[in-house]
Amino acid sequence: MSIIITGNADPKEAQAYVDYLENKYNRKLDRLDIKIDGEYADLDYTFSNVPFERIRRITGYLVGTMDNWNDAKSAEERDRVKHSLGEPSCSLEDLS
Repeated sequence: MSIIITGNADPKEAQAYVDYLENKYNRKLDRLDIKIDGEYADLDYTFSNVPFERIRRITGYLVGTMDNWNDAKSAEERDRVKHSLGEPSCSLEDLS
């Protein structure tokens, strides 16, 4: 993390801003630019990237992985009917 201080903020004040932002948003800062103008402080910050995990709905559950599933739940997933997104087997004209 890089902290850029423009103005007359001391290191303790800068660390207080870092702690405030990280606690408020529950994320780690990547960059913080502090501009002090009299009684006002302008904070320009960016957070570190959060790793993304794919979430899928499988047999009614939202899961990322099936690592912790028991044998019965794994069998349920294995036996489920998987619907394709291919060509429909009939058209609306066939139904009339």
